Amino acid sequence: MSMAPLWVFGYGSLMWRPGFAYERAAPALLKGAHRALCVYSIFHRGTVDQPGLVLGLDRGGACRGVAFQAAAGTEEATLDYLRAREQVTSVYVEAWRDVKLLDGSGETARALTFLVDRKHEQYAGGLSVQEQLRIVAGGRGESGPNAEYVLNTVRHLDETGVHDPVLGAIAKALHSQFGEAS
Repeated sequence: MSMAPLWVFGYGSLMWRPGFAYERAAPALLKGAHRALCVYSIFHRGTVDQPGLVLGLDRGGACRGVAFQAAAGTEEATLDYLRAREQVTSVYVEAWRDVKLLDGSGETARALTFLVDRKHEQYAGGLSVQEQLRIVAGGRGESGPNAEYVLNTVRHLDETGVHDPVLGAIAKALHSQFGEAS
């Protein structure tokens, strides 16, 4: 017996590297949460001694991203994969939210989202842009430099027509600090 269609909302690397089979992908808008560098990274882009910052969905505002409909019959495997990928330290809360598909269909999909847990010790909300820049510039983890993560994210967001002013300002400052090599 198959589950109902599984929709997943991607707002960061899931947008360009979902890692699961899907039948449909559409630009989408989530209201009530926004993309932010609000998670201290202690593995992938930093360490316990020198954390980096990665994206989370924090409450308030809105976020443009991509909604993916998982391929039929892969729903359970997709959920398992996403939980293994996103919940390494349980910093996110799984939540089902309505997202408006921006593909001209006028449809709304009930999608799985990963909202940052503001009570988690890795929550880094409320940092100034300067503090975010300082942390990103110094972060390096198992997946590489934190600056590389932010610059790659901004490049991919720009390619999909999503312009995030805060991430853009941080990327511009990183380019000044590190040049194109980051």
